[in-house]
Amino acid sequence: MKISSAKFIKGVVGTNEILDDGKPQIAFIGRSNVGKSSVINSLVERKALARTSSFPGRTQEINLFLINNSFYLVDLPGYGFTRTSKALRDRLEQLINWYLFTSPYIQEKIVLIIDAHIGPQENDLEILRCLEKYKKNIIVVANKIDKIKKSEYESQLENIQEVIGGHLVIPYSAKKKIGVTALLDEMIF
Repeated sequence: MKISSAKFIKGVVGTNEILDDGKPQIAFIGRSNVGKSSVINSLVERKALARTSSFPGRTQEINLFLINNSFYLVDLPGYGFTRTSKALRDRLEQLINWYLFTSPYIQEKIVLIIDAHIGPQENDLEILRCLEKYKKNIIVVANKIDKIKKSEYESQLENIQEVIGGHLVIPYSAKKKIGVTALLDEMIF
């Protein structure tokens, strides 16, 4: 797949007519600061289409990016640690669960981004189990492979694959643009 155009449309926090327009949706989910927005930016070859931050919990809405005027990349808030109140964390968790599991919206694919350097955490596996339970079409991206020591690279990816199970795991570096083509190929629906 070649991305020729990408633009931010809007952020939503619940039911919205834009989600009902019939365009396919590919959702990006992962822990706070795992690089969801950076992965999106690397895919569209733009530095700041999706806003990034070193501040965990920056994304607080469901952000929609129109790609090639034909489908949406959906940047979901991160789960896990954020520098926000418990009430806001709970609200973001409810928003994620609503969009993925109880809303009427169908995602063509779900891109679950994990940190390749530290491997899948319990909350990553919890989300993965929920996605499996709801029979979602899952792509696992192991981002930040550039942070793994060369001597540990193969064993770390083997460990990730073992924990993730039968899902395809794409080694990725948003920073070095490694894995972009593989992910774009998997996103075709």
